[in-house]
Amino acid sequence: MRQGAPDTGIYRMTMRLTYLCPSRLITALKARSPALLIFIMMTLPARSQTGGDNTYEFLNLSHSAFVNATGGITVSSSRSDLSLPYYNPSLLNATMHNDISLSFSTWVAGITYGYASWAHHTETAGTFAGGISFISYGNFTEADAAGNITGSFSAGEYALNIIWSWKIDSSFTIGANLKPVISHLESYFSAGLCIDIGASYHNEDLLLDAGLVIRNAGFQLRSYTGNGGEPLPFEIIAGASKRLAHAPFRFTLTARHLEKPDMTYDYDTEDDTGPGGFGEDILRHLALGAEILPSESFWIGAGLNYQRRAEMRTGQRTGMAGFTAGFGIRTKAFDLAYAHDAFHPAGGSNHFTVTLRPELIFKK
Repeated sequence: MRQGAPDTGIYRMTMRLTYLCPSRLITALKARSPALLIFIMMTLPARSQTGGDNTYEFLNLSHSAFVNATGGITVSSSRSDLSLPYYNPSLLNATMHNDISLSFSTWVAGITYGYASWAHHTETAGTFAGGISFISYGNFTEADAAGNITGSFSAGEYALNIIWSWKIDSSFTIGANLKPVISHLESYFSAGLCIDIGASYHNEDLLLDAGLVIRNAGFQLRSYTGNGGEPLPFEIIAGASKRLAHAPFRFTLTARHLEKPDMTYDYDTEDDTGPGGFGEDILRHLALGAEILPSESFWIGAGLNYQRRAEMRTGQRTGMAGFTAGFGIRTKAFDLAYAHDAFHPAGGSNHFTVTLRPELIFKK
């Protein structure tokens, strides 16, 4: 916090939440503090990100430790991991029957978020999974405009995940994820409804997987201020994963925001030099991932999110911003995975995922 800034709960919540969803917070706090609103608007042009144009930006957070270890997003991997259908519902399959997946992440400024899900397969109606994702911004001290402490408040957002997939044949699978959303920021409340629609392709002979998903298509049922609906973080994602036949490696390439050709933003409007050319536009859409698979029970992963690296670099140094890494172990009864991704030279976030198979854990 800079010297002279008001030590109020709303100010500290602003510093946390504007990183994730500045436009939404501006709308929510208009009636609360005009001076604070001016402060937010002054800081937004200097932010090193192009996000924040939509409400419910927390839907774009990556929950899976495996996904975070291999670039932060994947829609093509066919591994038996119940955390993956969160990104592409068509990745839900019969091998996940009765699995329980639990993920927890620590993020910037004390924010935590997570995801829990359970799957059930049927022979006639496909495979189903139910889950819930959440983000907690923590507890805050509430104060009035004069700085008098009046109490405390909390802020959090939640989304249910009702996932279904259908295997068309040995190669193609389709799926959908219906997501009711609830957001509670201090005294402001909002609700929405969105859906993911995905398809995936698997070729065992080529050791190739591919996926395509339309994410977060929907609308607000109730806005924070009652002044009309706000846009959701809609995007189209495509990706492919290829395992080598004679070496323990698998590589993944994912392209995000196919509906948005230009992912750059010119932060210095007085400079005649643009933020990048055609090559920069292409790279900012891509996330790269690589796995080392020495055995069926252990993996090591690393990745690069170029958009994150381009936006989080500083004038002095870039550090490891945009790079990710992690590992996991697999047993018959459970899987454990850990990942770390670097958001900025100042630090990053940690992710943990455990997958349980109760039938094997409690098997007599």
